[in-house]
Amino acid sequence: MPVDKSGARIRQMFGEIAVRYDFMNHFLSAGTDIYWRWQTVRLARPFNQSPMLDVCTGTGDLAFAFRKQLTADVPVFGTDFTHGMLKLAEKKRLDRNVVFVEADTLSLPFPDEMFQVVSVAFGLRNVSSTIGGLKEMARVCQPGGKVLVLEFSLPDNRMLSRIYQWYFRNVLPKLGQLLVRNRQAAYEYLPQSVSEFPSGSQLTGLMEEAGLEKTSFRKLTGGIATVYLGHKPL
Repeated sequence: MPVDKSGARIRQMFGEIAVRYDFMNHFLSAGTDIYWRWQTVRLARPFNQSPMLDVCTGTGDLAFAFRKQLTADVPVFGTDFTHGMLKLAEKKRLDRNVVFVEADTLSLPFPDEMFQVVSVAFGLRNVSSTIGGLKEMARVCQPGGKVLVLEFSLPDNRMLSRIYQWYFRNVLPKLGQLLVRNRQAAYEYLPQSVSEFPSGSQLTGLMEEAGLEKTSFRKLTGGIATVYLGHKPL
């Protein structure tokens, strides 16, 4: 049975774990999530003074990572439809050039072709329609701009993949529920959603279907995470 990614379930789930969300990200990845975001920022390479957008921004870590690499007053927007996440993002905000907006990735409140870079980190698999989310990200991206997706994936090495999947399915859900009690079984949802999410050439194929071109992907940390890149045609 497909994992439930209805808007109401996702909003409630992330609202319940929001307070411990940053801690759990860093703890469960042993801090590697910071490196993965850094690699995503490196691929972005802003080329003009237009704003940038991070959807499903959560508590804003990728939006803040982008802002740290920008010397000019280039604004970075972050959107999320979970109010509790954005409240925490606002508490962390130290730069007036980072702006948070409560919005659904499937219906972004921005005009066409507004952003030079549109990104999402560990959030696209939570959107009820993957292709719908990609099309909306492509819509607000400028011609010549970039769309980036950072997401969990499965390691290539067979032995590492077996160990990883065993940990993911047997240890992580129990550990997550112990540290962050919630009614939506968030850390059971995590491995389920990762296993169902398209990866590699499957996801780049969806990016092309959404109107992007020159798509590519780069596996990180043995394939535990993957960063995808697509370009909006000129």
